[in-house]
Amino acid sequence: MRFFRNLSMKRILPIEYKAHLRSLMHTGVPIMLGQLGTIIMGLADTLMVGRYSTDALAAAGFVNNIIGLTLILGLGFSYGLTPIVSALFGRGETCLIAEKLKNSLLANNLLSLVLAGLMLLLWVAMPQLGLPAELLPLMRPYLLILTVSILPQMAFNALKQFSEGIQETTTPMWVLLGTNALNIILNWVLIFGHLGCPAMGLTGAGVATLLSRIAAWGMMSLLFHSHPRYRNFARAFGKSHVHTADLREMNRMGLPLALQMGMETASFSLSAVYVGWLGSASLAAHQILITIGQLCFMLYYGLSAAVAVMVGYYRGRNEFVHTRMVARAGLWVTWTLGLLCVVPLFLLRHQIGGWFTHSSEVSQLVASAIIPMVIYQFGDGLQCIYANALRGMADVRPLVPIAFFAYFVVSLPLGYVFGFQLDGGLVGVWMAFPFGLTTAGIFYYLRFTQTYRKSISHE
Repeated sequence: MRFFRNLSMKRILPIEYKAHLRSLMHTGVPIMLGQLGTIIMGLADTLMVGRYSTDALAAAGFVNNIIGLTLILGLGFSYGLTPIVSALFGRGETCLIAEKLKNSLLANNLLSLVLAGLMLLLWVAMPQLGLPAELLPLMRPYLLILTVSILPQMAFNALKQFSEGIQETTTPMWVLLGTNALNIILNWVLIFGHLGCPAMGLTGAGVATLLSRIAAWGMMSLLFHSHPRYRNFARAFGKSHVHTADLREMNRMGLPLALQMGMETASFSLSAVYVGWLGSASLAAHQILITIGQLCFMLYYGLSAAVAVMVGYYRGRNEFVHTRMVARAGLWVTWTLGLLCVVPLFLLRHQIGGWFTHSSEVSQLVASAIIPMVIYQFGDGLQCIYANALRGMADVRPLVPIAFFAYFVVSLPLGYVFGFQLDGGLVGVWMAFPFGLTTAGIFYYLRFTQTYRKSISHE
């Protein structure tokens, strides 16, 4: 009970709470809408691929989970730029912000080549992973195309995090929404073979994703050099230089965030290997559940990204008392969003599977495994907010051991125990997630409290 009392909003003055809530919503709603657009794109991908064939849906489930882990590593690395930019923005240092962006773009491009190389190794090794043999001809070309898409995605990530760091969140939102709409149209054309194009199935979905990511990068780059909001930054960008010290700073901030987010995602993505042992129906249901679960997660992460920006802004101004207020306000809004997500999920659990596939077996598996998804929303919201509050405080190193313990020591082993030792199947694998996410959330909260108290004592 003490834990909940510490999180209570009663200790925050009403006027200050409302001010922080307005700032969070102003910064966070565009991020959430952009993230929602990304989820809608993934939802459309899954719906269209599932309507094409159940085998295509199962193949997409495995590849999307693995490539998703890679993209999360890249996204986590790019997140290291946000607290740097937001703190400099709080101090009004435009030239330094542009220089940090140039160094971040280089660091992101180099990391994208490393990640693409790892995916190519996976492409070679796929026949030895014990996956269903009938799915390999669908999985391998799809993985190859998505591997190429990592490069433009990483470049876009750096520009997006810079924009969010200066509290300009509407431009990336419109870019994401526009390119997600483009992806849906290309899916319709390439998967099913409309407008004179051949029906490419899952491969067509991969090509659509690649083209939409190239478009997002191109649009964001064009806007950076032409939008009035970015004019001063674009001018300083042209005069800035690459510095070894800045690259080291990007690595120092970005790598712990990449590892933290990567290990969190691994608790879901590597569970796809477990699920693959259960057969194609479980793998297809797992993909549907991942797609639905990401809807809630991306809403949480959109708001928590705003928490990171605002915490970093107040850190740059040495106004540390506001950092805790921002984090608490963000947590209660996130839990409210979670409640709005889980009620319809629970009530519609028997219908959701039918939206994606005609298979009654897959639909039944989805209905059963939605229960642990509902349970873990509390812990997911907690870990999202306080991981990002720590990011805003530039206290990122502790995230790595906490994530390792929560996801590799708690979640993944429990998934095997519940799923196979206790014969829980797909539901058992998913029942491990509430344990891992809640463990991470509690430890992130405790670390943030410790960092906050140290900062206040030195203020």
